[in-house]
Amino acid sequence: MKQIRVAFMVISAIALSALMIGCATTQTSTQNKESMLVASGFKTVTPKTAAQQQKLQKLPPGKVTMINKKGKTYYIFPDPAQNRAYVGGPNEYQAYQQARAANKLAKENLETAEMYQDAEMDWGGWGGWGAGWGPMGMGIGGGRF
Repeated sequence: MKQIRVAFMVISAIALSALMIGCATTQTSTQNKESMLVASGFKTVTPKTAAQQQKLQKLPPGKVTMINKKGKTYYIFPDPAQNRAYVGGPNEYQAYQQARAANKLAKENLETAEMYQDAEMDWGGWGGWGAGWGPMGMGIGGGRF
């Protein structure tokens, strides 16, 4: 009965966390991208003319877009809510991609660690690490020295 209660509490906590994270994900995700862009060397640019403002509004939100201008390649991440864009070249974009990959790996490692911390893994039911395993336990070899 106690295990069922603990399982219910864990499931409830996970559901509540997922709900809270789901509501905050979009804003946090955008802020995280912007932080990584700046750390990768992207510059913040504010439109100065109506034409620039219109171009900013036409870019797909939440995505880095590649454009070519006067023979050069630029990568732009729009932030229309703040009336700005993050602009970088190929080197900055490569650094941004590497930062994203490192961030994804760190997130996966954290999720894996949290999964293994699961309270439902009743390691005590295995009899501990010395009892029944190898020469010192009741398993292989009998366990007497």
